[in-house]
Amino acid sequence: QEQLVESGGGLVQPGGSLRLSCAASGMIFSRRTWGWYRQGLGKQRELIAYVGNIPIYVDSFVKGRFVISRDNAKNMVYLEMSDLKPEDTGVYYCNTAPEWGIQWGKGTLVNVSS
Repeated sequence: QEQLVESGGGLVQPGGSLRLSCAASGMIFSRRTWGWYRQGLGKQRELIAYVGNIPIYVDSFVKGRFVISRDNAKNMVYLEMSDLKPEDTGVYYCNTAPEWGIQWGKGTLVNVSS
């Protein structure tokens, strides 16, 4: 059974940092392109970055502040977030990208607030 489990979110002050992790199981991880999605309050879920062989940052607002990476040996996807801003607040999910194809996990909440 395919499963995605996100972790690492929390409450952080503006300018702070977080590292999100996504554990994938039940599929051949290395053959897929993986992404991080964000759903802000009252907004649609949107793709912000994805990684196959190279990282692609779809959301220009995160360029230079977020780094997406993957570890095929561990079936993990990561999102290093720095210089966080209130606009980054939302629930973050991982899934295949640029089209999602696996049942969504519960996500992890990132709340950037002073």
